[in-house]
Amino acid sequence: MLGWFPGHMNKARRQIKEALPEIDVVIEVLDARLPYSSANPMLAELTRHKPVLKLLSRADLADPDRTAEWVAFFDAQDDMRALAVTTTNLRELKKIPKLCHELAGSVRADRDVRVMVMGIPNVGKSTLINGLAGRKIAKTGNEPAVTKRQQKVRIDGRVALVDTPGVLWPKIEDQASAYRLAASGAIRDTAIEYTDVAIVTSAELAKRYPDALTARYRLKALPAYAPASTDEIDADGPQKPDFLAIAGFDGHAILKEIAGKRGGLRPGGEVDLHRGAEVLLHELRDGKLGRLTLETPEDIPPPPLHDEQDSASHSDA
Repeated sequence: MLGWFPGHMNKARRQIKEALPEIDVVIEVLDARLPYSSANPMLAELTRHKPVLKLLSRADLADPDRTAEWVAFFDAQDDMRALAVTTTNLRELKKIPKLCHELAGSVRADRDVRVMVMGIPNVGKSTLINGLAGRKIAKTGNEPAVTKRQQKVRIDGRVALVDTPGVLWPKIEDQASAYRLAASGAIRDTAIEYTDVAIVTSAELAKRYPDALTARYRLKALPAYAPASTDEIDADGPQKPDFLAIAGFDGHAILKEIAGKRGGLRPGGEVDLHRGAEVLLHELRDGKLGRLTLETPEDIPPPPLHDEQDSASHSDA
C-alpha cells in the first residue's frame, strides 16, 4: 500500500547489516500502543539470529492490560524478552542492562555487552538513549527520522550501545498497520490522506474504547457502519471502507460529529472534517483520550501461504 525508501534509510540498512556480526543483543524499540505495526519486518529478517529485547515504549500512553498481553506474547518467543517502559522514567530504564546481560549469555569479562538499538522513526529511540546515558547523546524530536547516522555510547552496567537511524521498510503490505502507524504519528501525515486516517481511527476507537471516545467528545451515540454510507467517504482505494465494516462503526459519521463539536462547523452548516481529524489525531497522540492500545496479539495476521504454495508447485513440477 505504502512505498518509500529514502537514501539515508537504505544506507542505514547496510550499516546495520555490516555491524550486526559484532553485536550480542538487539533492542527493538516499539510503540506500546501498536507493538505489531511498529515492528519493522525488515529488521526482524536482519536480526533473526540474535537475541532480542522488545522494548515497549510510551507504556504510559498504552492500555496496561493490553501491554501485559504483549509482554507475555513476546516473552513466550525463543531468545526474546519484553519490557514496557516510559523512556523518560529512569527507574524503569535501569532494568535494561541486566536484561541485556541475561539475553547475551556468556560474554568475556574484559568487554561490554554490545547492544544495537533499532526501531522505526518516532518510537522514542533517542529519548531512550539519552535516558540510559544520563546525558543528551541523541537528538530527539516529534518528527520521524530525526536520527540520521549510527551513534555509539557506553552506559552503566557494562553495556555498549549502538544507536541506529529509524528505518522504515520499503513497503507496508498490511493496510491496517499503515493506518495505525499514521494514527500514531510514526509516519508523516502526508503518507496517507489525513482525513481517511481519522475516519478509520474513529471506527477503531469506537470498537475498542467506546467509553473513552464518547466521554472525550460528549457523543450521544456511536453509529453502526452501514454499506450505504460508503459514497460519503473519500476512500484511499477500494479497500478502505472494509476497515469500517470490520470495526462495525461509521467512522465518517463519528468524525463529522467530533468536528462539529470542536470548531469544525462552518457557515451554512458545513462540517470541516479536516478540523475533526486534527482534533482526534492530535489528542490521541497526546494521550488525552486515556491509555489506549490500537492492537492486540490476536490482530496479528496469519503468515502468507504463498511460500508453501510456491514450494508445493515446484515439487509438483
